[in-house]
Amino acid sequence: MGRVFEKRKYKMFARYDKMAKGFTRIGKEIAIAIKLGGGDPAGNSRLRVAIQNAKGLNMPKDRIDAAIKRATSKDESNLQEIVYEGKGPYGTAILCECASDNPTRTVANVRMNFNRYGGELGKTGSLDYLFERKGVFRIKNEKINVEELEMDLIDFGADEVESDEEEIVVYTAFTDFGTMQKALEAKKLHIISSELERIPNSSVELSDAQVEEVMILVGKLEEDEDVQTVYHNLK
Repeated sequence: MGRVFEKRKYKMFARYDKMAKGFTRIGKEIAIAIKLGGGDPAGNSRLRVAIQNAKGLNMPKDRIDAAIKRATSKDESNLQEIVYEGKGPYGTAILCECASDNPTRTVANVRMNFNRYGGELGKTGSLDYLFERKGVFRIKNEKINVEELEMDLIDFGADEVESDEEEIVVYTAFTDFGTMQKALEAKKLHIISSELERIPNSSVELSDAQVEEVMILVGKLEEDEDVQTVYHNLK
């Protein structure tokens, strides 16, 4: 009974930790959006997307409002977006998207994790070409005719549409992100999230033990409060 309780407790803490990390990431997205385009969502599409993603994570409204208010403070107005590239164990490619008010601190922490867990931090542009930036939109599947939706969205840049009983995922080219966002908003669909993700052009296949070794590095990078998202080319 004790082991079962401990296991449940671990899962609960892991879930809360993941939620807290998500809220922190969204808070920084809101801060950067306001820095670049102002605090009015009606005139700032990036802020609209950030708020929409916050709701998709079930972030309470008062937390969203507090993040918007905090975004005008001196501390968060200095946030910068930075991408670090490096090789993980067995030649895997790893990209870290960061939001930081102290790039010197951030790069030191990222480099430390690469060195400590079998990787090596690379130069800017050394691995970015291995990934393609794409718009990825996740929509709640509320008895939607997916075939009809796909045909409608081709005119707005839909490259690929995937679906299951829970959600529909729409992929677009990087340049079509804004167009697709507006089209989905106009259709009043329940958008869970809208992200610009880095999709690997090819993947590396490793053994289970090797994958675990790479994922230890990925996990350590994700734990850093300055790291927003980590991408890799593991199959």
